[in-house]
Amino acid sequence: MNRLTTAFLMGSTTVTAALPGCVRRTLTIDTDPQGATVHLNDQEIGATPASTDFTWYGDYDVVLRKPGYKTLITHVEVKEPWYQVPPIDFYFDALYPGRIHDVHHASFTLEPWTPPTPDEVRQRADELRARALADQPH
Repeated sequence: MNRLTTAFLMGSTTVTAALPGCVRRTLTIDTDPQGATVHLNDQEIGATPASTDFTWYGDYDVVLRKPGYKTLITHVEVKEPWYQVPPIDFYFDALYPGRIHDVHHASFTLEPWTPPTPDEVRQRADELRARALADQPH
């Protein structure tokens, strides 16, 4: 390599390393009703509406809990926008002079929890007893 090429590569690498990322990624989880505790990939991020910054696009596990409502275990897929598809993403993450805020939202409806009736409890107990007896060696 000649000196000019070497100087350009070294300068480009130095500038790229010195620049902060230009894309901020945020995921906001909301529920109806609000106030549910949000666990995203087994980490609590707060009560809805809850927002968190993220690094990677893809599938995230979501657990939502609120007293008086059924726990909701689900997931949310966060898809990358066109400017985050390789190799275009390098330019927007490292070289783009502006800032981009990539915001994603997911909303869920929580179902009220109702206690089981005595008949439902008895039926469930009978099913568990029958299954336990069937699994015993004779």
